[in-house]
Amino acid sequence: MTDQELQSLVEELSLHYFEQPFLHKAYFNNRLRTTGGRYLLRSHNIEFNKKSYDIFGLEELRGIILHELCHYHLHIRGMGYKHRDADFRTLLKKVGAPRFCSTIVENKKRTNTKTYIYECVDCKQKYPRKKRMDLNKYRCGNCRGRLIEQIAE
Repeated sequence: MTDQELQSLVEELSLHYFEQPFLHKAYFNNRLRTTGGRYLLRSHNIEFNKKSYDIFGLEELRGIILHELCHYHLHIRGMGYKHRDADFRTLLKKVGAPRFCSTIVENKKRTNTKTYIYECVDCKQKYPRKKRMDLNKYRCGNCRGRLIEQIAE
């Protein structure tokens, strides 16, 4: 689906469910990760997560569009457009829009799997760390002794 097709779908759904035109821009934003869509308060544009459409299909996208259009039309009218507002929840139920979208599960690669073990020379206190430390800057928290790097276990 292209941005032009998305724009026309948003305009069509706005007229059908809200009986008001959508007069701003709707487009895909590939940088969205944790949400299906986002209504922008200042520009009144709506961004959508392309992955939601690719993974879950057109019906999921329609639900996200209706959800974001609820934000849009309530904000334009000066009514409660936030998730916690009664106006928003009432309009969601009226148009049959979901409150939440389906979760996209991503395989996150761990970049730093190595652990560093630092040990105090005096009291032998161990400090496991994910990031490397500058041993000239840090001392032992117990006895203020010098730290040395140990071989990771």
